[in-house]
Amino acid sequence: MPSQLSKLMIKVIDDGIQGNPGPFYALFNPKEYALSKSVPWTPQDSSGVDAPALQFTTGQGETLDLELFFDTFERNHAVTDLTGPIHNLALIDAGLHRPPRVLVSWGKLKFEGHIESVNQRFTMFRSDGVPVRATMSIKLREAVDPHDQAQRRPRESPDHAKLHAVRRGETLQSIAAKEYDDPGQWRRIADANGIDDPFRLEPGQRLLVPPILR
Repeated sequence: MPSQLSKLMIKVIDDGIQGNPGPFYALFNPKEYALSKSVPWTPQDSSGVDAPALQFTTGQGETLDLELFFDTFERNHAVTDLTGPIHNLALIDAGLHRPPRVLVSWGKLKFEGHIESVNQRFTMFRSDGVPVRATMSIKLREAVDPHDQAQRRPRESPDHAKLHAVRRGETLQSIAAKEYDDPGQWRRIADANGIDDPFRLEPGQRLLVPPILR
C-alpha cells in the first residue's frame, strides 16, 4: 500500500506570537531546494608568505532556498489566501517585536530559522484582476537557540566557545578558573557578555564562554 504523500510544512516555533503560527502546508511540494553553508576564515597578518594562516572565530548558519507553487484557479479564490500567511512570517510580529522563528519540515528536512527574503510572483489572474496563480521564492537563514546548540554539540576544550549556566556563589573569576584553568581570564568572559560589574551574576544566567585561540 503506497504511503501517504508528505507535504512541506512551515510553522512558527517561537512562543508569544500574536499572529498566525500555522502550520502552513505547500499546495505542491517543491521540485528542489538548496542548502548553503558559509564558513568565514580570517587571514592573519604574516609577512613574507603567499598564503597567510587562517583563523576561525565563529560559523555562520546555513541558508535554505526553496520555491513554492500555488494555483487556486479551479477553486476560484485568491491565491493570496495561501501565500499571504507565509509572506507575513517575514513581518514583525506584535508579540515578539521581530519576525518569528520558523520550522520548515519535509521528509528528513528539518530547518529552523528566520525568513530572510520572500518574493511573490503572480502569473495568472481572474477577469476581475484577482491573482489565482503564484510562485513564492523563499530564503531562510538558520537560527538555532544557543543553548540547544551547546547541548547538541558539546565543547569541552578552552579553544571552543560554550555556554555556562551560573550557579549561586559563582564569580567570573571562578568561572574562568573552571573553564580556562586561569582566573585571570575573567575579563574575556565579561567582554563577550557585555558585563560591566563582574560581581553581579544571577543564578541561572547563561554566559557565553569564548574560545582561547592559539
